[in-house]
Amino acid sequence: MATPPPAHRPPGPRGHGREIHTLGEFDAALTRPGALAGLRVQSVDLTDRTFALLTASAVGAVFLGCPMEPEAAAKVRADGALVFPPVPDLPFDPYRSGLYTAEELYVGITTAGYESTPDALAYAWFERTRADGDIFSSMLRSVHDDAVSDALDELLEGTRVVGVMGGHAMGRGTEAYAGAARLGRSLARSGLTVATGGGPGAMEAANLGAYLAPFPDGTLPEALAVLSAAPSFTPSVTEWARAAFEVRARWPRGGDSVGIPTWFYGHEPPNPFAGHIAKYFANALREDGLLARSTAGVVFLPGAAGTVQEIFANATPNYYGSLGAPTPMVLVDRAHWTGHLPAWPLLEALAAGRPMASRIALVDSTDDAPAALERLRKA
Repeated sequence: MATPPPAHRPPGPRGHGREIHTLGEFDAALTRPGALAGLRVQSVDLTDRTFALLTASAVGAVFLGCPMEPEAAAKVRADGALVFPPVPDLPFDPYRSGLYTAEELYVGITTAGYESTPDALAYAWFERTRADGDIFSSMLRSVHDDAVSDALDELLEGTRVVGVMGGHAMGRGTEAYAGAARLGRSLARSGLTVATGGGPGAMEAANLGAYLAPFPDGTLPEALAVLSAAPSFTPSVTEWARAAFEVRARWPRGGDSVGIPTWFYGHEPPNPFAGHIAKYFANALREDGLLARSTAGVVFLPGAAGTVQEIFANATPNYYGSLGAPTPMVLVDRAHWTGHLPAWPLLEALAAGRPMASRIALVDSTDDAPAALERLRKA
């Protein structure tokens, strides 16, 4: 019988000392005492490392989705390692060791169109399996989402993250979209990591602004003009995405930001301006994870039901102090949040007499949001 993985954490390169994500890290581990014992090797192709696997100790190791020759797999199992083999015919890797990139999700967009991309194929798989009651499909989704959360935590460790929330309906070519892009640019230039829901509309605009933060101010109007040729992801995701990649081609190597979208809303494609994309199957994990990781505060742009939900999902731990001191919350557009969807009066009433009262603000425009966020942070 295989022995369980040891509770200790032997020295290693990543993930609190025991995660292996690349062949380079694998080879480095072979030079240390104990070699692979107790390590977690995640989605690394080991078909060319048969000799190493046959000769190194793998006691208590775990291999997640690592292709290897049959004799190597048999040997590490005999050592007491757990081997979770790759799953054939899946349009995604459930054991992935890092976040997605736009290039990865949109492979084929310039030639065959969106329907052939890994993003679209993963969504089609999700649509086929989400309600079929198959425990295997459910397990694969859970394993994938946990791997994404692990990679996201590793990426954001030690960073100051500000969330920007807003609706997907905000169209390219509008002043609201331009304002959200200026907001993302301003936040990124102040040293914050911008994180959004990773989709179109306000989310894309904030990621766009962060992407263009290293460039001169005049770059943003030029990029907005390019994008306005495809104002929305409907009726054509292909044209919408191609316009974004045209901007990226004209101004390569832009600034970093994070997008956290979901295949639960797979009809809304991920925007290509986020440098790191943490895409989930489970929307609840995505929503909670995005808000919980926004440790430097959240800016809420005008939106509908989804944004209202996010406001009060963020307000709840601030109200109870369940995650520590309350984080800043800035609502943008007074008319929207006091008249059209009056979330502000309720938020203000909730905050009354509690520590979070000094950490909420309502401003008229996106241009006012960065200063309000900084003021609340010092409160």
